[in-house]
Amino acid sequence: QVQLVESGGGLVQPGGSLRLSCAASGSIFRIYGMNWYRQAPGTQRDMVASISSQGSTNYAESVKGRFTISRDNAKNTVYLRMNSLKPEDTAVYYCNADIQPRPIGSMINYWGQGTQVTVSS
Repeated sequence: QVQLVESGGGLVQPGGSLRLSCAASGSIFRIYGMNWYRQAPGTQRDMVASISSQGSTNYAESVKGRFTISRDNAKNTVYLRMNSLKPEDTAVYYCNADIQPRPIGSMINYWGQGTQVTVSS
């Protein structure tokens, strides 16, 4: 079994910063792309940032220049550094990854349980 566990969410004032972490554990042979999504109440879940296994990154327009995604392959962990946070960044943030659990077999897409980020004064 593979698990993705997020941490680092919380309450922060506008203009503040947070760093989210997501650690993958369990039966893991290889991790491909890792992503962060977010979902505010009453809205769809949208991708915020993605990083390939080689380190190529992509960002949603709304977070470009403020958020940075990175990964530590030795720790099977992806991070999301969020600066200059705005109230509209308030959402549940989800980690997502494409993981091949065993040397022989398919890649499977996994989700974490989510972590709440609230930006409010």
